[in-house]
Amino acid sequence: MDDGTCIVQESSDMSISSDDDGIKQQKKSNVEVEHDLGEAQPDVSLGDPELGMTFGNENEVREYYTQYAKAKGFGVTRRSSNSDDNGQLRYLTLSCSRHGKTQSNSRNMLKPNPSAGLGCKAKINVTRGPDGKLYLSKVILDHNHALSPLKSRLFRCNKRLDYHVKRKLELNDRAGIRVNKNFNSFVVAADGHHNLTFGEKDSRNFLEKIRRLKLGSGDAEAVRDYFIKMQSDNPNFFSVMDVDDESRLRNVFWADARSRAVYDSFHDVITFDTTYLMNKYDMPFACFVGVNHHGQSVLLGCALLSNEDTGTFVWLFQAWLTCMSNRQPKAIVTDQAKAIQNGVEVVFPESRYRWCLWHIMKKIPEKLGGYDEYDRIKVAVGNAVYDSLTVAEFEVAWMHMIEKYDLGDNEWLKGLYNYRHRWVPAFVKDAFWAGMSTTQRSESMNAFFDGYVNAKTQLKHFVSQYENALRDKVEKENVADFNSFNSTIPCITRFDIEKQFQSIYTNSKFKEFQEELTDIMYCDRKFIQKEGAIETYEITEDVLIDEEKGWRKDILYHVYFNEEEFEVKCSCRRFEFRGILCRHVLCVLTQKKIKEVPPQYILARWKKNVKRKHNFIRCTYGGMEDSPIAKRFDSLCNSFYPVAEIGAMSDDAHNSLIEDLRTLKIKYSSNSSSENNNDKVGTQEDSPSNGKATGKTILSPIAVRCAGRPPSVRKESKVDKLIRQANEKKKKKEQMEKKKAAIKEKKEAEKEVSFRILHFSVVKKKT
Repeated sequence: MDDGTCIVQESSDMSISSDDDGIKQQKKSNVEVEHDLGEAQPDVSLGDPELGMTFGNENEVREYYTQYAKAKGFGVTRRSSNSDDNGQLRYLTLSCSRHGKTQSNSRNMLKPNPSAGLGCKAKINVTRGPDGKLYLSKVILDHNHALSPLKSRLFRCNKRLDYHVKRKLELNDRAGIRVNKNFNSFVVAADGHHNLTFGEKDSRNFLEKIRRLKLGSGDAEAVRDYFIKMQSDNPNFFSVMDVDDESRLRNVFWADARSRAVYDSFHDVITFDTTYLMNKYDMPFACFVGVNHHGQSVLLGCALLSNEDTGTFVWLFQAWLTCMSNRQPKAIVTDQAKAIQNGVEVVFPESRYRWCLWHIMKKIPEKLGGYDEYDRIKVAVGNAVYDSLTVAEFEVAWMHMIEKYDLGDNEWLKGLYNYRHRWVPAFVKDAFWAGMSTTQRSESMNAFFDGYVNAKTQLKHFVSQYENALRDKVEKENVADFNSFNSTIPCITRFDIEKQFQSIYTNSKFKEFQEELTDIMYCDRKFIQKEGAIETYEITEDVLIDEEKGWRKDILYHVYFNEEEFEVKCSCRRFEFRGILCRHVLCVLTQKKIKEVPPQYILARWKKNVKRKHNFIRCTYGGMEDSPIAKRFDSLCNSFYPVAEIGAMSDDAHNSLIEDLRTLKIKYSSNSSSENNNDKVGTQEDSPSNGKATGKTILSPIAVRCAGRPPSVRKESKVDKLIRQANEKKKKKEQMEKKKAAIKEKKEAEKEVSFRILHFSVVKKKT
């Protein structure tokens, strides 16, 4: 078989007796050759294997035959081998990858699965001689199928992932880059798929394997080891694991050193939420979230819970309070769950407590949708909740709604009214909430993890991905700090008050102040009276209700100003609620030519020049995931990059550097050591089980769903549940119909085959 005509020769060997068919087969082969000739030909300098050729070891044999096969255009597989008691190879057979014939396992005999097996006889047999060397004892070169050298790269034997490729894949995956984009970066760098020794599927398989191996075998044990490692990196890392009588993990809570330091600065208000499902055990992910000086969400601790009863939340809140040096938050926002409410009352008795307004208003269609006048009732509830500035106004509006629509027997509304001090804005706006009225910040923090975890995420993988997810949050705060330090938002008015806040507040909070200042133009000021030192003003604000329809509404507010003691208060209570002076107060202050507000109206938590403890905390993100090999590899690459930049400046420098690198490669490389290093990825040296904590084994949770918890981000309403059940029923019906059709198709096919066999037998007998 000649090298240049291997495809044509093998194709002609396959030609069948019919002249027409032979011509068709020959034309097909010529098309393949012409396609191949349009690209660069692979190296075919290797000679054919011959009887008696000698090799030092198995690796040399495999390397030679694999390269030969790649040049010719076929794949290689290890067919059989035998070793003695000492592990020394006795004989080895390497064959064409299309040897043998595989049986299709398709259920539908009319749609068989593809098979590579064609019974090709091409192979080499290797035998160890008395001198210890390996000899070729049998060689078969002829194939019964076409060969294509330019398709050789796609054979499994020619696919490999070098260490630098594995390292880059792993780092990009850790950064949250999707596998397809991760792989495409290699395609672009290599100038095409044909220059790569691996495909996207190989990349995906490697990343799935490395994720499984990163933290060892057992979920609960790996989590404990991870926490111990994190605590060794930073003693202020805090974690608690709750186990049952069988040492099976029930609940786990942890907070890194930075989160604990953040709470020192922003302990005034937090939100707590558990409406996020994330792992294969269906353990709710609970998070404590605060607000920093830029108005950004900051994580103050995480937990994975096995249950959502009062005892579980009491355990969690006590663990979190211990972590935060027993300093209770001034205010806390949660959803309406009774178990959470009980836990808050037990552990946080001194904290101001409110329910998430969004969760309550979302239930209106479910609880009130059955009434004939539902649309009007919905509007009436919204007006009573959102438009009431005082407790008295809410009481009047609520009672009027109940009487008008005869809702006195509605148990849900009764329960809400009994706990109105927990959720109605008119009752809670006298306290500082940093602008939070819902657990939306907790849920936005949950959504932030969506790029890193999903419903199949294992426990051990989540706690490591938690660190990766937080890295972005920390960087965003650092960037916001820099922007407030390095740049200034220009003033848009000539009021001295604006300059005062410009120099003190962070850029994001100064923008909020500017919005209030510019909205003065929509406010009409009217002096009402003066009693002693207190002046009363009526502010009429023109509020846009519906921009599309152009609906507007005048809303009245009252501002009380004590000029002697410089105390100011507005009936909207925006400053008490958000910590930003409202437009109604600013309307009075600017009219009275006030140039500077006293310190009590400038909150330290919004200031940009305050040094905060958490900014000096060293983060331990990702340190556990790097093996010694990876660290050495990264160190060498970082040292070489500056040299590569110099070598890229000119052809002479490039060629000289290449020669030096070849010399260094010969000096430091050896087949055995390089092979061992490649095999170590994700094994013993990568595994953190080295130095594993001793003690009683902790068992992983049982992978079952918590009672009563739907597999969704939020607890679904009855309406949503009915819709979902209807869709599932419809889908199940379609699947059953498809299954019946497939069975019917299979029976008809079998019947057709049986008929043809019978017909053939009858014809044969007649002839």
